[in-house]
Amino acid sequence: MKYIHQMNIHLKKEVNMSYFLFKTCRKCSLVLIFMLILQSIKAQDDFSQLNAILTKNEKTFGKEYVVVVNKAGKNIFLKQSEDFNFKMPAPIGNSSKWLTVALVMIFVDEGKIKLDDQVTKYLPIFEKYMKGFINIRDCLTETTGVEGDANGILKIAQKNKFESLEEEVNFYAAKRLIEDNPGTHFSYSSVGLNIAGRILEVITKKTFDRIAQEKLFRPLGMKASTFYNENGATNPSGGATCSAFDYINFMQMIMNKGVFNNKKVLSENAISEILRNQFPDAKKRSSPELVAGFTYGMGCWIQEENGNGSPNIISAPGFSGTWPWIDFSKKYAAIIFEKKTLTQQRKDLYMQIKNSIEEVLK
Repeated sequence: MKYIHQMNIHLKKEVNMSYFLFKTCRKCSLVLIFMLILQSIKAQDDFSQLNAILTKNEKTFGKEYVVVVNKAGKNIFLKQSEDFNFKMPAPIGNSSKWLTVALVMIFVDEGKIKLDDQVTKYLPIFEKYMKGFINIRDCLTETTGVEGDANGILKIAQKNKFESLEEEVNFYAAKRLIEDNPGTHFSYSSVGLNIAGRILEVITKKTFDRIAQEKLFRPLGMKASTFYNENGATNPSGGATCSAFDYINFMQMIMNKGVFNNKKVLSENAISEILRNQFPDAKKRSSPELVAGFTYGMGCWIQEENGNGSPNIISAPGFSGTWPWIDFSKKYAAIIFEKKTLTQQRKDLYMQIKNSIEEVLK
C-alpha cells in the first residue's frame, strides 16, 4: 500500500508538472502570436511615409493612378486612386519596349532567329536601300544607325499615317537615312523595335498583336494587355496597353530568371542578354533627359550596377506616366502607373517614392 501511495504522489507531481508546462507553453504561444501581429502591423505602418508622399502629390498624379510593390510574388503595398484600379488597362508608351524585347527573345530561345542575324535575311528591302548590315541585336539595343524620330515628335505626328507595321518598316528602309554604322551610336526611337516586330510577323505569318497574345501575354496571365491599334499600324516600340497587375506579372518573370508560375517563358540566358549593356562604348546620339546617367540593356534601362557589373536596378519608364522597375539587390518589383498621355514625368518624385519603399525593405 505504501508503494501505491508513493506512485500516486509521483503521478500527481507529473500531472501538475505537465499542466504547468502546458500553461507556460500556452502563454509563450500567445505572446509569440501577439508579437507577430504587432510585427505585421508595424510592417504595414512602415509604408506611412510612402502614403504621405502620394497624398502630398495627389494633384500631380490626378485621379487615375496606382502604385504596386511586389516582393517574393506577393503584393506588399497597393495604392489606387479614385477613378483607376490595378486591373484597368491604359497605354504604357515606351514601357512597351521591354515587352517587345522579351517577345523577340522567345523566338531566339526557340532557335527561329538569332541576335546576330542581319535583318535582310527576313526583310530584303533593307538590302535594296543599302541598310544590309543592321542585325537584330542592333534593333533591340537602339543602335541600328537609322535616322530616328526627331525626339518622338515626328512619330507622334505620324502615328496614324501607316496602315500596317509592314508599311511603316518599309518606310524606314526606303526613306530614313543611315546616320551611323550599326552598333556604334545609341539613338532612342521607335525604329529598331518596330523592325524587330516586323521580322516576327514575317517568320510567323501572324500580326504582331496576335504573336504577343500567344507567346507572352497568355503565358504570363496578362489578361488586359494588347498591342492592337484600330487606328493604324501596330507599334511594338510604344503601342502596348496593359494594367499595373499585368506588368507586375511580367517583372516577376524577369526576376525569376524567365519562370512564371512554375512555367518557363524565357531562358536564363535570354534574361541575361536583356539586362546586359550590349554596346557600352556606343556614343549617344539621342537619349531622353529623364534617364540621364542610366545605361541601356535591351528595351530597359540599367539604373544601377553592382561591383561585378551586374544590374542592381532595371527600369522601363514610359515617359508618359508609367514607371516600372526591379531592384535585384532588395528583391522587389514596383510600378507607378498613371493613365496619362504625353505628360512630363517628374524624376525627382519617382526617386522619392523609390527611396521610401527601400527604407521599408532595407
